[in-house]
Amino acid sequence: MASIPLLRFTPTTPRLLPHPLNLNFLQTRIQTRTRIHTKPTSISASYNPIPATDRLISAVAYLLPFFNGLQYGRFLFAQFPTLALPFQPILPLLSLYRSLPYASFVTFFALYLGIARNENLNKYPRFNALQAVVLDVLLVLPMLIQRIFSPGQSGIGLKFTVWMHNGLFVFVVGCFIYGLVSSILGKTPYLPFVTEAANRQM
Repeated sequence: MASIPLLRFTPTTPRLLPHPLNLNFLQTRIQTRTRIHTKPTSISASYNPIPATDRLISAVAYLLPFFNGLQYGRFLFAQFPTLALPFQPILPLLSLYRSLPYASFVTFFALYLGIARNENLNKYPRFNALQAVVLDVLLVLPMLIQRIFSPGQSGIGLKFTVWMHNGLFVFVVGCFIYGLVSSILGKTPYLPFVTEAANRQM
């Protein structure tokens, strides 16, 4: 009697067939081809350098709050006279600025109306001019509060005034240096408490 060979079935792992109803297979192939054929986008291709004119306007705009904020450094200058040495080169320009009648008032509205609200200019100088205007407004508020409440010329009132003036002076100088360097380099400076207010006005 002839022997009949037995058929052996080896279990295999089921494969995904390219069937029209096999959605998982189609989705996997699409994602694989997308990863292969998609090239990374070059950042430098979409980079637009800031024109030199816009950087110059932005840098000059920060002179307004800087000049108006130097008054808060009188206590530091009296206590540490050497701190006034770095500001000696700008004293002629500062004297000219303060000698002109209504110079601060005219400069403020020139920045706000002529640059910040001028839609013919690029957004970069407009934003920096608006930041300078907002910073200048914030510097006026402590002086108004001091005149209203009159903390006094001695005791705790004088100490509070000295601390406030010293803190504001350091803040103003820091914002000016940061804004000036960022504008020269064509970068957007983000000033605390100022950038948020400027963004809401853009």
